[in-house]
Amino acid sequence: MHINKLFNLDNHSAVIIGGGGKVGFPMSEALAEAGAKVYIASRSNKNYQPAVDKLSKSGLNAMGIQLDQSNEESVREALQIIKSDFKTPDILINASSYRPMTKFYEDSYINWDNSMVINSRGLFISCRLFGNEMAKEKKGSIINISSIYGVVAPDFRIYEGVDFQTEPDYPFIKGGIISYSRYLASFYSKANVRVNCILPGGVFNNQPEKFIKNYSKKVLIKGLANTNDLKGAALFFASDASRYVTGSTLTIDGGLTSI
Repeated sequence: MHINKLFNLDNHSAVIIGGGGKVGFPMSEALAEAGAKVYIASRSNKNYQPAVDKLSKSGLNAMGIQLDQSNEESVREALQIIKSDFKTPDILINASSYRPMTKFYEDSYINWDNSMVINSRGLFISCRLFGNEMAKEKKGSIINISSIYGVVAPDFRIYEGVDFQTEPDYPFIKGGIISYSRYLASFYSKANVRVNCILPGGVFNNQPEKFIKNYSKKVLIKGLANTNDLKGAALFFASDASRYVTGSTLTIDGGLTSI
């Protein structure tokens, strides 16, 4: 098969939950540029509408849809809308991340619990509902966005001189995403539905220069990832180029976790 055809997503239906965010938007853009009809899903239209407008102005096929990932009925309703509008989605990217522990390790267990409800329950509901629909069609790709902090501990030295750090719930959730994705890869294998994980490291988002300098000391390729660095990974897992890949992780971290 020609390489262009392997990566082509014409006539595919892709749902990107959190597809208007820092990590999710370049993935939405990549799939739309490859020919998919992209549904950018979020709890609020203010979170998806700017992304939809940007893709639409570029001549790409994008639509926004309201979806509360932690509410099963909300996800079910969104799924039916998408099926009625076009077809059963055969690509799902879980790129949303609810981060309520703004006081970091000193935050309350209530916010820890809120994180578990939104993040872990949301992943369970969306993967099950969309995965079961894909299984009926005997095809599909689920891509869950984890983090390097799902496999290594944060180095708190990179936060010296800045007013933020990694929350304690974040690596807990991100590590669970990797294990759960492997479970799903096995569970859905009989239905030809593939499940894989992308593990980004630091992504540039106008962080303070001090943080960028600290972070750069940790990586083989200096600096942070940019949005283009995320596009190829999403397209690979979404397309036939990864037909024989499931239960896998792809790390985008400039070599941080290799040393």
